[in-house]
Amino acid sequence: MASIHPTAIVADGAVIGNDVTIGPYCVVGPEVVLADGVWVASHVVLEGHTEIGSGTRIYPFASLGTPPQDLSYKGEPNRIVIGSNVIIREHVTINPGTAKGHLLTTVGDGCYLMVACHVAHDCQVGDHVILSNNVMLGGHVKVGDHVIMGGGAAVHQFVRIGNHAFVSGVTGVGEDVIPFGNVFGNRAKLVGLNLVGLKRRGFDREQIHTLRKAYRYLFSNEGTLKERLEDVTNMFGGEPLVELILDFIRAGGERAVCTPWGQGQN
Repeated sequence: MASIHPTAIVADGAVIGNDVTIGPYCVVGPEVVLADGVWVASHVVLEGHTEIGSGTRIYPFASLGTPPQDLSYKGEPNRIVIGSNVIIREHVTINPGTAKGHLLTTVGDGCYLMVACHVAHDCQVGDHVILSNNVMLGGHVKVGDHVIMGGGAAVHQFVRIGNHAFVSGVTGVGEDVIPFGNVFGNRAKLVGLNLVGLKRRGFDREQIHTLRKAYRYLFSNEGTLKERLEDVTNMFGGEPLVELILDFIRAGGERAVCTPWGQGQN
């Protein structure tokens, strides 16, 4: 049975699961869906077609589902889908999608969005992502699984960040970050691999050694990136972690791939 504080406003049509808690002075719109066990603190606004997965916890003054901050938005029906066991701290804002994207913004399971993060329209955030305080994701950003972003980092529209990448605090990310990449600076540059994250997540020494070797070849100063991509494919094809990086680069996107200091997109 749900526990709804008498000062909360829950519109007719909202779907409220079992064991949901809605605290004082919250506003829940008519198209909101709260799965079992969702906990909503005081002064939270949930609007639009917003679906919240089971066990997710939302702290005061968070705002989810209000219209996207995009001048092209003309009121098209759009959605936010939040996964299970997500922690959304104070003052976080998440906007639904636009017609220029898929009319959908998603946050995966087990994520932790710290104070005052902003997830803009049409973003796709993977599972077990940590966004530290004041992280800002521009529209259409794609964040892979197990990514960690330090406080105050800002990501330009349409940037992709690969699985297990690490973005240092107060870093401006204007280019795609490869899986396992570690970036720093304004504008961000690759400073190596996220070795700490790799070890913490149980990748063995041999896998990490192979990945480091492939990284050195891929971002050497010899030849073009296309030529080095072919060389690394021939040398390390079939290595699962290396293939994640190669597939990410081959897939391409709206932005160039972030490279180390002093190296361009040759």
